[in-house]
Amino acid sequence: MTRKLESLFGFDELEQQPQEEKPNTVEETRSAMVAIDDTIDKIDAALPAVRGLDASDQEMDDLAAKAQETFDDLMNLGMNVDSRYASEIFAVASSMLGHALTAKTAKLNKKLKMIDLQLKKLKMDQDRPEDPAVEQAHGQVLSRNDLLDRLIGNRDQKTN
Repeated sequence: MTRKLESLFGFDELEQQPQEEKPNTVEETRSAMVAIDDTIDKIDAALPAVRGLDASDQEMDDLAAKAQETFDDLMNLGMNVDSRYASEIFAVASSMLGHALTAKTAKLNKKLKMIDLQLKKLKMDQDRPEDPAVEQAHGQVLSRNDLLDRLIGNRDQKTN
């Protein structure tokens, strides 16, 4: 390799820089993981808890009950009026029954979603081990020439 190529690709700078980074020990890695877990716990504690789920269930029940009562009233009214006007009253009564069904369906969907989220959280908690084994690797910064020398050296040793 020529000096121009070395300076172009910055290999001469790599050879001159001292290696200052030391690999982390197992204890340092574990302490870093504990610190990260503590930070995650603090974030979870800072997030507001979901409140008022029971209140919205009660509101949905109230809306469904009102819609059903209105449906019954409109059906009775439709039976007691002239047949020319009854079709419009029955159409409104059917829309009231649709609103009652929508309120009940929304309530059930919300409960199913909450159960699904709880199951997913439980699965994630079970899949995450308490004390994972920490694997450690060591790396070095090498120039292209050093890497080629090592590869050629390994190949020569295998042939002997």
